[in-house]
Amino acid sequence: MSENNQDNDGKQLRRKIPRVEQAAILLMSLGESDAAEVLKHMGPKEVQRVGVAMAQMKDVSKEEVSYVMDEFVGAVGGQTGLGVGNDDYIRTMLTQALGDDKANSLIDRILIGGDTTGLDTLKWMEPRAVGDIIRYEHPQIQAIVISYLDPDQAAEILGTLDDKVRLDVMMRVSTLESIQPQAMRELNDILEKQFSGGSAAQTSRIGGVKRAADIMNFMDRSIEGGLMDSIKDMDPDLASTIEDLMFVFDNLVDIEDRGIQALLREVSSDVLVVALKGADDAVKDKIFRNMSKRAAELLQDDLEAKGPVKVSEVEAAQKDIITIARRMAEAGEITLGGAGEEMM
Repeated sequence: MSENNQDNDGKQLRRKIPRVEQAAILLMSLGESDAAEVLKHMGPKEVQRVGVAMAQMKDVSKEEVSYVMDEFVGAVGGQTGLGVGNDDYIRTMLTQALGDDKANSLIDRILIGGDTTGLDTLKWMEPRAVGDIIRYEHPQIQAIVISYLDPDQAAEILGTLDDKVRLDVMMRVSTLESIQPQAMRELNDILEKQFSGGSAAQTSRIGGVKRAADIMNFMDRSIEGGLMDSIKDMDPDLASTIEDLMFVFDNLVDIEDRGIQALLREVSSDVLVVALKGADDAVKDKIFRNMSKRAAELLQDDLEAKGPVKVSEVEAAQKDIITIARRMAEAGEITLGGAGEEMM
């Protein structure tokens, strides 16, 4: 992680700008129509992350805007005009991109296009809403839905279900390897009657032990611990396999140095400080070794100056970093070592 970003004149920026915030600044600098066109080509997770960054943005300096523009121009040779907005801008932009009904409620995360399948529709919804939809379905249907969705969303959905249901679903996810295309089409048909989706899904291989481990990675630690104990009681070998495939914060020590350096460029300093408050010395040493001497000294000073932090805050910060690491690994930008490498 560099100590500071610099603009094209070599001036030191007052803070490090995470990539997602750079994307938000760039979109805020486009006209509403152009920004809407960009959003049409993004998935639900990307729209949500960038949208949240835009909504939280304030006091963006000229140097920061200039830096982001130069980075973009240097990467793709593009050129934009500045048009800073606010909540009304964001609403107008999302409405143009998604349509009035679809953009009307951020809570629902409604689908963006007519070619979205019934199952894909669920990716645009809040986890609690999806939990309500599948709550009274057969556990095998619940397992298929949970396996199909992204692990972090699936983990949140499982968190809304009863303990016994959660255990049943996770056991089924772990042993689910494939589903007949016809069964997948029928499930999509049922969902599309509710969400006016489009073409049927072609996926036939879903679930499995790796998928179960991915989902467990994103669960709250209290829920994860209880669920893992229950799985151990039912099938100790399965529980051991899931644990071997899980990637946790301590596994950062297994990532190669170049991967750690790339990861640190994506993590804000505030999140890193909180995450390291509850980290083992081995993880801290790994982080410090992959920073410049000055940046490492500043981080150590911030850690010493930071007062007591709630365990829940530390876990949330560590989960944020794990999420970034997993996303980068899936994009081929880094390789997760140890158990994580096997999982990927």
